[in-house]
Amino acid sequence: MARKAFVVTDATRDKVRYLAGVGVPQDDIAKIIGCTAKTLRKRLRDELDRGVAEANATISGYLFAAAKAGNIAAIIFWLKTRANWRERTAPDGSIPGRGPEASSNVVLVLPDNSRDPELTEVLRSAQDKYFTRRRQPRRPPPSRIPATMPESEGEGGRVQTEPAADIVSGRAPPSTNNA
Repeated sequence: MARKAFVVTDATRDKVRYLAGVGVPQDDIAKIIGCTAKTLRKRLRDELDRGVAEANATISGYLFAAAKAGNIAAIIFWLKTRANWRERTAPDGSIPGRGPEASSNVVLVLPDNSRDPELTEVLRSAQDKYFTRRRQPRRPPPSRIPATMPESEGEGGRVQTEPAADIVSGRAPPSTNNA
């Protein structure tokens, strides 16, 4: 005796889309509508995919509305899953801003906006001074060597630099020549 052909109706399509949307496994959906899982995937693939997509869209809408309304948990969840924000701990469990260097001076490196050449040069020199102090063994690239360097102090010699200006006030600090 031959098997009865499985007939797909609009009611079956709606039922499959709903069940897929609420997360029912495909094997269980197939049992509910009276076919095999293979037949379900073959004949109702669009409904399976669409049901999951519609459910995700609906829930995303509710989550977005909750986040916009100020629900902190929804905001955190959204940022972690959609905006790729991550919680990071400081290396070796230390807390930033605690310890001996917590009261040290802070260098703020600002981007160049190409509007004020004097300020750009002051910021660049302050940035160079800060980063050359951080990386001792490294020499600056040839394009950064000052044009006023004496010939006698070429390779391996000392390069005299001007003190960086105060970033907040824009004034140069008092001159201290130790040469």
